[in-house]
This record gives sequence, structure tokens and C-alpha cells, in this order.
Amino acid sequence: MMETANFFRQIAKMDINSKLTLSIAKATENTIVVSILVENDNCGDKAKNIIPPFNLTGSPEELDSGFFAHIKKPVQMADGLISNMQNFLQGLEKAQANSAMEKQKSDKDRAKGRKYSEAILKADALATAGKYKDAWTALPKVGDYPEHAEEIRKKQDSYEKQFAPDLWSASEPSAEQPEQQELNP
Repeated sequence: MMETANFFRQIAKMDINSKLTLSIAKATENTIVVSILVENDNCGDKAKNIIPPFNLTGSPEELDSGFFAHIKKPVQMADGLISNMQNFLQGLEKAQANSAMEKQKSDKDRAKGRKYSEAILKADALATAGKYKDAWTALPKVGDYPEHAEEIRKKQDSYEKQFAPDLWSASEPSAEQPEQQELNP
């Protein structure tokens, strides 16, 4: 004979994550019908509602002796199915969020690349028109585009040479012809 304390220990040993709803009805004088519905409110998939209850019919003695042997596998299968549905839905949500994030990131990268190209084209056009100072100013900032730092610096140096020549590289008076000033007394 099964005792009540043993009944709940057996339920705990089944290691399920869902809620079990038991309905017990007397079908005939010697027959009992036990209906077990496996539910999980955390699962957002409506397909979980299609899973029918597991019904077990037998005499009180049959149910006492073989109840858990008969319900364990079907209950664990239903619990596993519901858990898989929930995991699947969570995975879909995560994939969708990541996809949106990746799309947003790639859109930002494209916009940044387009902005960089437009700035370089504008600077080149100004340099071609001889407006080197404006061209230098139109160049993108190295801090905004560290991946293009070398190219930006080369263009900056090239434009600077046109509007701000290096004072130290200008020709100095040669030593052969020292400047002399004659003083007239």
C-alpha cells in the first residue's frame, strides 16, 4: 500500500519543471480515473494548450501499486516538450534581438563609411580648387575614424604644405655670402 508521504516523494523524484493538475474521479464502484494535466505558465507557446491530459484508469489497488510507473514517462515527456517550446521561443527572441542589433550596427557602419567618403571627396574637391586651408578643415577627424588615421594625416600634411609652409625648411642665407652692411661714417 502507498502512503501519502510516499506519494509526494515520488512526485518530487520525477524532477519536472511544470505544474501537475490532478483530477480524480470515481468512474464505477471499483474504478477510478486519474487525469493529469501538465502545465507551465512560463511557456509563451500556445501549442502547449494542445497537449491533452494523461488519463489513467484502474482499480484503487492497481493505482496504488502502479501509478508512478505508468505516469512517469508521459509526464516527463510532456514537461520536456513544454520546456523545449519555451527554450525555443526564448532562442527566437534572442536571435531576433541580435539580428536587429546587427542590422542597426551595420546601418551605422554604412552611414559612418558614407560620411567619411563624402568628407574625403569634399576635401579633394577643395584642394583641386586651390583652397587648401578649406580642404584641410573639411577632412574627417582622426579621432572619429582611427581606422583611416594614416590616410587622413597624409592629406593633412599635403594640404598644410600648400597653405602653411614649414619655416624651417625655407632657404636661409648662405654662409658664403654673409650679409654685410656698410656703415658710412
